[in-house]
Amino acid sequence: MEHQSVITRCVRVAQGRFAPGHLGELTRLIPFDLVDAALASTRSTQQRLRDLPSRVVVYLLIAAGLFTELGYCQVWARLVAGLDGIPVATPSSSALAQARRRVGAAALAAVFGLLAGPAAGAARWRSLLICAIDSTTLFVPDSEANLTRSPYQGGGNGPSGYPMLRLMAVVACGTRTVIDIAFGSWRVGETSMAPRLFGCLRPGMLLLADRNFAVADLIGRIASTGADLLIRAKSNRVLPAITRLPDGSWLTRLGGIEVRVIEAEITATLGGRKKHTGHYRLLTTLTDHRTYPAKEIVALYHQRWEIETTFLEMKSTLLGGRVLRARTPAGIEQEIYALLAGYQALRLAMADALLGQDTPPDRAGFTIALNAARDQLIQAAGVITDTVVDLVGAIGHAVRTGLLARRRTRVCPRVVKRAISKHRAKGQIDRTNHQATITITIITELTRDP
Repeated sequence: MEHQSVITRCVRVAQGRFAPGHLGELTRLIPFDLVDAALASTRSTQQRLRDLPSRVVVYLLIAAGLFTELGYCQVWARLVAGLDGIPVATPSSSALAQARRRVGAAALAAVFGLLAGPAAGAARWRSLLICAIDSTTLFVPDSEANLTRSPYQGGGNGPSGYPMLRLMAVVACGTRTVIDIAFGSWRVGETSMAPRLFGCLRPGMLLLADRNFAVADLIGRIASTGADLLIRAKSNRVLPAITRLPDGSWLTRLGGIEVRVIEAEITATLGGRKKHTGHYRLLTTLTDHRTYPAKEIVALYHQRWEIETTFLEMKSTLLGGRVLRARTPAGIEQEIYALLAGYQALRLAMADALLGQDTPPDRAGFTIALNAARDQLIQAAGVITDTVVDLVGAIGHAVRTGLLARRRTRVCPRVVKRAISKHRAKGQIDRTNHQATITITIITELTRDP
């Protein structure tokens, strides 16, 4: 006689037409009351109860950011896949489109705003919250409506294949949670868009930025928020010394404030033989050389790359290199906020998983968390929890089980790995990822070349 196993699951979701409105276990981080509050504050709640209530549509949009390879009807199918025995609507693609337009972008912006901010476990150095600011670009469908806001980018090889927009963010290093964002046409440069994010800066924060941001006016405006800054500057920039400090750094005035200039040579020794040396000049408002040693500041600046990894996770892991879906600027705005809300929820779940663990947050696998979250959504698991909430959950357990290897010190040339052309690039480029030993030497007035 053949033996059989019977598995019975208990699924707890909202009642009636609200049942498809969930994100599986991620609903704990984006609960019903948070979404309802965002809808109420933006006056986006439905006037009468429909087959697609506004709360359900918000969850549909965020879920679409976790399944970017699928159309909205297929995303809906996953939201209702675990609701066996519960009568649910079967909306057409046009009904879903009308519902998305009805909810609008403001509600999704409000949801992201309620989630935004550093997670517990964000990187700190000498009690300062380490953050980074930078921008990236996203492509949108080439509809006439989108072209009014997001034009093509021109170039020597002709315009870009799709219209493009600029997305700028402030990210908490370590946990890579997003503190604030701004976006618009790529024609608006980083230095022009950056002030839109300065409202999120506070005393106790240290903002890392690349050379593009070493503008006197920006430095003054960042400092006026009370936040400290650490920005790379061009090595040939004239920065006359007001005061020389014992560690080789010096004080100068820039943007109406006093800043400290640190020059250093960073040498990467590859395999004990080959060496690469780079010259860095950093500007910082951390002027006390005793409290904030120069070598530690130079080493700390490497964490600026955390924001590059954040953009990689959004563009490559979540979007898979795809163009955004919406064919109108309002739809693009709604989609970006939905994508970021889903990303932020994943990052918060990963931070919760490692809370209290002696494990650095960069060992949490983003792809592992994403796949676990997708599975929980399809099963409608963990939507409504018991009185005692397990902060780790299935997503957290997957992250803990699949911790990434400890980060090694490696050096890899910043080159295009896969060019648009199918032909080999001219010249020999060493694309090997080398293990390295890093040596930092602070340049003083005595050791500086004449």
